[in-house]
Order: sequence, then structure tokens, then C-alpha cells
Amino acid sequence: MSSRPDSLKPEHFLNRELSWLEFNARVLGEAADPAQPLMERVRFLSIFGTNLDEFFEIRVSGLKQQIESRSAQTGPDRLSAPQVFELAQKRAHELVAEAYRIWNDLLTPALAAEKIFFHKVAELPPAAQAWAERYFNAEIFPTLTPLAVDPSHPFPQLANKSHNLIVSLQRPGEEGPAFAVVQIPKLYPRLLEVPPDAREGLPEGRHCIFLQGMIRQHLGRLHPGIEVRGAWAFRMTRNSDLYIDEEEAENLLEHIEDELRRRSKGNAVRLEVADTMPEDVERFLLENFGLSAADSYRLAGPVNFLHLEPLYGSPDYPLLKDKPFTPARSGALAGGVDIFEVLRRQDVLLHHPYEGFGSVVDFVERAADDPKVLALKLTLYRTNADSPIMRALIRAAAQHKQVTVLMELKARFDEENNIRWARELQEAGVHVVYGLVGYKTHCKMMLVVRRDDDRIRLYAHLGTGNYNASTARFYTDLGLLTANQDLNGEVATVFNNLTGLSRYEGGGKLILAPFEMRERFCRLIARERDLGSKGRIIVKLNALVDERIIGCLVEAAAAGAQVDLVVRGICCLRPGVPGVSDNVRVRSIVGRFLEHSRIYWFGNDGQPLVYVGSADWMARNFDRRVEVVFPIEDPALRTRITDEILPAFLSDNVKAHELRSDGRYERRHRAEGEEAHQAQRTFRQLARAQSQARAATAVAAPPPRDDDL
Repeated sequence: MSSRPDSLKPEHFLNRELSWLEFNARVLGEAADPAQPLMERVRFLSIFGTNLDEFFEIRVSGLKQQIESRSAQTGPDRLSAPQVFELAQKRAHELVAEAYRIWNDLLTPALAAEKIFFHKVAELPPAAQAWAERYFNAEIFPTLTPLAVDPSHPFPQLANKSHNLIVSLQRPGEEGPAFAVVQIPKLYPRLLEVPPDAREGLPEGRHCIFLQGMIRQHLGRLHPGIEVRGAWAFRMTRNSDLYIDEEEAENLLEHIEDELRRRSKGNAVRLEVADTMPEDVERFLLENFGLSAADSYRLAGPVNFLHLEPLYGSPDYPLLKDKPFTPARSGALAGGVDIFEVLRRQDVLLHHPYEGFGSVVDFVERAADDPKVLALKLTLYRTNADSPIMRALIRAAAQHKQVTVLMELKARFDEENNIRWARELQEAGVHVVYGLVGYKTHCKMMLVVRRDDDRIRLYAHLGTGNYNASTARFYTDLGLLTANQDLNGEVATVFNNLTGLSRYEGGGKLILAPFEMRERFCRLIARERDLGSKGRIIVKLNALVDERIIGCLVEAAAAGAQVDLVVRGICCLRPGVPGVSDNVRVRSIVGRFLEHSRIYWFGNDGQPLVYVGSADWMARNFDRRVEVVFPIEDPALRTRITDEILPAFLSDNVKAHELRSDGRYERRHRAEGEEAHQAQRTFRQLARAQSQARAATAVAAPPPRDDDL
């Protein structure tokens, strides 16, 4: 099969970077949506800012490197790096302007209506100003260090994303201004609340100031005898990608630790400044960071929306947030059952966060403490700082079980946490392996070897999400618990391939990258292509970028197959091109939970094939990562995905956006009289109904007979 149809031209592809920016625009749209609870809108504004930080740290820095090296490399859309950079900067500036419009025109007034106010220190009444001065003198002043910038004091090396003030000073007897930099200390919250005893003259409510505003108000104490002409907040973003040559690194763990220390010193890629900063001061900063005017973003509000976290993280506003949601317990695993006995009878499909991640934690903990369990093996890409799963593995090793963890040290922005766990696991006697040289281990799988009464049996968990109990509360993922010995035998083989020297043969139930995944998926798509108008493909992903896969999908659509794609983030396939992709529909859902599950459904002429796994359809997943995709073979579980989960996504007309052929997304609008359908709400309702049904059954159950005791 060709890499793409001859009829598919560069203009039929969407650019990866621009598509990602449109995803963040959808996140920002949630902050503007008046149907959202107010604090959820504030939270989405913070998520937008955090997402944009990572975009500059990784993607924009990569574009800059391509431009500097004069690379001729282009994507399937054939845009050059300078062209993409220019378009991405233009769109990023638009989005930043929109974010601050939302903050100033929509959210600040709405918060004030709820008696939550933001003040400049200079505008506070006397009692509050006196408190601010006392707090500054007692708490903040001792931690501050002004850093002069002049011929004998070079511009300081500032950490990535640090929050700073540039201070313009006029020294006696000298012409022209001098400059100093004051870093805002990380020790203190960036959002401070005026205490009740200092609110005289203020209306009832919560009154907030930003730490940088308090410091700016009292800069004279740092520069006695010198006129402070002005001070303005700024923040600089650096290239944060790691550069690791695993073949040259004798000790990978120590090598990554060294690279992490260098991360805060990468080249600057973006400057953010207060919109009141004079242009000459802005130019001074740009020159010192080696940036151009296009790299500067003027901000009409907080320098970092993450500083609002104490506000939306506060427990004080339950009515301004989404109603709390308690995950259901999977019906098959409810009531303190023996999980191994259940899995010998049936497979169990878990849909997180609607069904709690506690079932996965229980699986590991019971395996760790079960004397019949001989060995546990697990891949780890990301986990939480205080992981119950890691604690269970350490406990299992203490009981002399064979415990192996395939640890990915290069999980971006989680490297330090993974290094810490790697050391702790090794000290406890766990075999920690770092996977294949040159590949990230991104698959999510766990294997338990148990000596049952009849024989040694393999139990497994395979999933789409990380073994992270914290993020599992707000990431949507699927997981399969199974004692299918054929499938689990392949899982065991994969572990052996990753920890040993053998090579994966392929062709089994599992679909594995980097060995065969792209080809296997292309064959599955081709089968639907050959069915013509009877062909049907439904795929749910986080990103669709791979040129070969896009070509295969377009071939299938051009042959008459219906292709439905639910892609949360980047989608480089341009739908709706006549004669090319007019049978392709692309939706994106941004809601309360982060859509993270990956589902691959193929109609197969009335006998659907359903796969679930860890891989997006990107070149990095196919070629540079270890990924595992697994089949859902149990008829009941397959029906659940086919008849319940996927239809909910396809019918969503509340949180879904549809991709247009121009690359922009439009929120789906309901026709007059059309019933509202929201996938995440549907899944929450199903989970609640499941919990209520079990509770009712438990209440209605008669007391046990004597012979049942």
C-alpha cells in the first residue's frame, strides 16, 4: 500500500503545531462558557496557560532549532519551519489576547459578583495597606535579593518560567536609567488574601492581591537612596527538551539527572511582560534573552494564570464548582470478592474515572500480599509522588516475590519523580529496568504470576492510562483485567523482550510498536476500504498525525467507508475535502475530565473488531515508543464499547466540537428540539445508577440462612 493516495496533496493536511493551538483554543473556550461553574472556568484558564507553557518549551523551541539549523524538513502539509513559526506565533498572540479578555471582561466581574475581589496594593484602604507593609517587612523582604544589571553585573541567569520584576532605577548624578532584576520567591503563594482584621473600608467578601504587586509597591526598601522609576513583571520560557544519547550514557539515570539540571538553562523561546512595560524596557529584556519582538507577549493581568490555583483549589466555593463525583465500583469486583477468582470466570473492563482506579490498586495490593503470587511485572511511565502501587511493589519485594518494573526515565516533566522511585524500588530489591535503547516505554501493562490450586496462571492488567492514582480521578481511560492465558502469554513475552535480548516476533493478539503497529493498523483500515460503502471505522485518540495512517484512512473514505474520528487534540487529517475526505468526520471533546482513552473499532463486515491501547496515531508512537494495543474479545465487553461508550462520544452535542476543512473547530449546535447529549455526563449517570442499583440490592437482600453462614 502506498504511503498515501496520489490524490492526497499537501493542502489536504493540517499543520501539527497549528492544530495543537486549536486544541488549546477549545480549552480556552471552556473558560468563556457561561454554562460552566465559575471556578471551573477559572481552572480551564489555568489549564490553557499551562498547556501553552509546554507548547513553547517543546514545540516552539523545536521550530526555532530547525530555523537556526536551516533545516529543510517539512511535514506532510509542506510548510517550512519559518512559515509554521510565523503562523503559530500569530495564533498564539491571538489566543493570549483572548485569554486576558476573558479574565478581565468575564471572569473578574463574575468573581466580584460572588464577593471575590482583586486589588492593586496602592488602591487598598489604609488598614489593608498597613497589613501589606507589615507582611512584606516581616516575611518577604528578608528573602529578596536585587540583582543589578550594568557593565560589572551581567544579566542574571534566570530559571525557566521564573517570575521576576525588572526595576528601572535612577541613581543620583547619573544620566539614563539603571536596571535591576528582583526574583519573586517561590516560597510564598503568589495569591495573597487580605486577613479579616485588615479589611476595614473594604466590602464584605474575599480580597486578594498578587505577591508581585506587594513587592513592587515596596521596592524602595530594596534600593535606599535610589529613585525607583518603575517596575514591571516578566516571565521567560526556555527550551525544556532533554537531549539524551542513551548509547553514550554509561549510567542512564545519572545522565538524565545531569540533563534535568541543564533544563533550567536552555535557550529562551518566549518573553511574557506586563502590558504596562515601556517599549524600551521590553527591548532591553529581549536583547538580553536573544529574542525578537514577535517572541514577546504583553499580558493584561496575572503573569501566570496558575497563580489562581489557591482560588479554584479552595474548598470554600462548592456551589461554584462541578458537583463532586464519586466513582462507582466495577460490578464484577464489588463486595470484597476474590479478584483472582473473578478473573478466572470473566474479563473485567474498567472505565475510569467513572469506575474507580481503586480496582487496579486493589489488584496490585492483593497480588503483593497474596502468598500464592510468585512474581509481579509492571511498566511505569508516570505515577504519583506517593503511589500506593509503588508501595505495594516494595512490599511484595520484601516478601521475596520476583518484582520487575520497566521504568521510563524520560517521561517528559516527570523525570525527577521517576528517578526518585527508581532509586527507592532498587533499594527495596525490585529489579528496575530502563527498557529498549532509543525508545520510550509508553505501554501500560502489568503481569501477575500466581500458583493457583490447579496450576500456575497469569493475570494481567492492560490499559490506556498511567498507573497514577491521582490523575486517574480526572483522566478518562480504559483498562482490562484478564486471566486469558493466550493473551497473557503474549504479555509475558513482551516483558521478556523488553528486559532481555530477544526480539518480538509479532502477529499475535497484541499489536506492538515499534515492531508492527503501523502495518497492522494499515491492514485493518484496508479491510474496511475493500468493503466500500459497507466499511466503517471509529477511532478515538488524543492525536492523529502519522502521514501513512492518514493516507490509509483517506483511501478508505474515498472508497466509500465511513470514518468517524474522535480526536481530543492534534488532528492533521483535513476532513470535508470533496472526493478526498468527505466521508471523514472529526470531533473533539473537551470537558470536565481529560479525554485520554484510545479505542480502535473496525466494522469488519458486521463482526466488529475492537482494540484498546496506549498509542496515538503519531510517528513517535509507531517508531520511537514501545506501545501495546490489545483486543477486547469478551462479547459482553465488546458490546459495551460498541453500543454504549462509542455512541456516547459520537452523539455528544454539548461538549463536542467538529473540525471544519479550514482547520478551525466549531462547537456542535443542537437543532431546535434536539435532546442534549453529553458523553461524560452519560457515563457519570451510568456510574451513579450502577452504584444505586447495588446499594438497593444490598438493602433489599434477605438475611442469610443458617446454612449460608
